[in-house]
Amino acid sequence: MEFKTFVFYLFSTILVLAGLRVITARNPVHAALFLVLAFFTASGVWMLLQAEFLAISLVLVYVGAVMVLFLFVVMMLDVNLEKLKKGFWSYLPLGALVGLLMMAEMGVVLGGQYMGVMDAPLPQGVAAVSNTKELGRVIYTDYVYPFEIAAVILLVAIVAAIALTHRGLKKTKYADPAKQVRVKASDRLRVLQMPAEKSE
Repeated sequence: MEFKTFVFYLFSTILVLAGLRVITARNPVHAALFLVLAFFTASGVWMLLQAEFLAISLVLVYVGAVMVLFLFVVMMLDVNLEKLKKGFWSYLPLGALVGLLMMAEMGVVLGGQYMGVMDAPLPQGVAAVSNTKELGRVIYTDYVYPFEIAAVILLVAIVAAIALTHRGLKKTKYADPAKQVRVKASDRLRVLQMPAEKSE
């Protein structure tokens, strides 16, 4: 067995076990950490397939941003696990059916060459060309307008989210140091002269 094949089977085993632990772990924080492990091993599989851009995107976007947000939300919220686990086994037949369908589709795609489904050979990676550089060249030349439109749409979405959540300035009491320095004693203290009252 080649070293690359051994590493692939090792990463695949870790990925499957981490995915199983995501759905079977009792603690949601542990499940999120196992999902981080699954993302890391999936990026390792992408690296073996010479897809460096997808591997680093998986690490930076999902592990670096999405999973950190998940962990903060899970740790900050008081999740009622008993309520979430109610009716879990009732969804097992449907989940098993969807899982079997996904396994069948993956088997057809991966074994397509051997079963004659895919007549054309799979493209082999070229070691001398960086796929990240080639992807960047294609995005910024052939697909530059869709890329810019997507960027504008995301910008509009960010501005709309801020506008929807912004409720205006809150009227809070605060001290103005400039006014406090300019104040005079006569403004703070007033002496009143009142006639004395005599008791009878």
